Amino acid sequence: DYIVAARALGAGTGRIILKHLLPNCLAPLLVYGTIMVGSFIGAEATLSFLGIGLKSPVVSWGIMISEAQNYIRVSPYLLFFPSAFLVTAVLSFVMLGEAVREALDPKLR
Repeated sequence: DYIVAARALGAGTGRIILKHLLPNCLAPLLVYGTIMVGSFIGAEATLSFLGIGLKSPVVSWGIMISEAQNYIRVSPYLLFFPSAFLVTAVLSFVMLGEAVREALDPKLR
């Protein structure tokens, strides 16, 4: 509606894009991007754990968890620490996205 109103007032295409469209699209894109970073980290770790993603010489939390399964009785910390860091990283990006959404949402002000 605001684009139609700006067009009715005689605003040009460049002004509509810079003044109306970009400020209203930037916040949802930023929120979506931060949440998707956490999803991508989890997806990469899952694929590496299953053997579909990265292979053994590369350092990945999924590979570390997969290789730690063989030593779970001897040293369980080899499984615990990569798993804990993976969960912390994914959860922190998702929570960051939610915090940015709450900060930039005009309906909550």
